[in-house]
Amino acid sequence: MGEFLLDHYLWIKAFHLIAVMSWMAGLLYLPRLFVYHADVAVGSAQSELFKTMEYRLLKYIMNPAMIITWFSGIVMLSINGPAIMQGGWIHAKLLLVLVLSVVHIMFGAWRKKFANDTNTHSSKFFRYWNEAPTVLMVVIVILAVVKPF
Repeated sequence: MGEFLLDHYLWIKAFHLIAVMSWMAGLLYLPRLFVYHADVAVGSAQSELFKTMEYRLLKYIMNPAMIITWFSGIVMLSINGPAIMQGGWIHAKLLLVLVLSVVHIMFGAWRKKFANDTNTHSSKFFRYWNEAPTVLMVVIVILAVVKPF
């Protein structure tokens, strides 16, 4: 099995990058939908449209992309073995990916509040949260590419 994974490492890495890009697209778009959704009347046609868009984005793009990102990342870690775990950068990167996953879960909880018409946050609140995935992504990419420590 190890030889098979090693022989297909670049394919695994490619799927990992595709999943990361898909996940990030969703993490950047969902809070933007929340910004607009928070400004429309509960029960309006616009609100119902946002509910549908948010649900589909989370269920059909973000959740599968996050799962594939984690799975392929763990497979790549297992292929690279203990050598890669020697660098402090990988520990920092994994911690920030975990934080990004928590942000994903928070977005899911907020989506449910919108779905139940119980959102209490303003569009300004969601504007701030729209920046969190970007900041995390920038640091994660720098850690993965530059490997500063």
